[in-house]
Amino acid sequence: YKENAALKYYVLKDAIYITIVQLRQGDGLDTKISGIRVRGIGVDSRTGCTHYRSALDIVAIKFECCRTYYSCFYCHEALAGHGARIWSRARFEEKAVLCGACGAELAIRQYLECRAVCPICEAAFNPRCESHWPLYFET
Repeated sequence: YKENAALKYYVLKDAIYITIVQLRQGDGLDTKISGIRVRGIGVDSRTGCTHYRSALDIVAIKFECCRTYYSCFYCHEALAGHGARIWSRARFEEKAVLCGACGAELAIRQYLECRAVCPICEAAFNPRCESHWPLYFET
């Protein structure tokens, strides 16, 4: 955590994404959902963060490398202090996805097959998150 601007860049499938983040005293860096800690920059009570905060951005991912839930890949990169590791297909039965609407922990396979709707509470997830799956899961 630093109080100066940070520049991060990511290359994803022929595109470059640049994020400039200004962290200030009091910015939300973690929250709890159903007693589970979720980290992120400006993280809210439904897992939204400074990078993704639409009404549909309500999923947090537990990173395989640190077993910690983060709002998104960019929040992990900014806060974790280490590189991300993706979940292998052999571990898709593990619970590593958190619904920010109901607090249910979903198995990776359950999330990947849910068609952008929580199988527990039926809250809609952002269907565009599928384009980010290679950042988290073996595809």
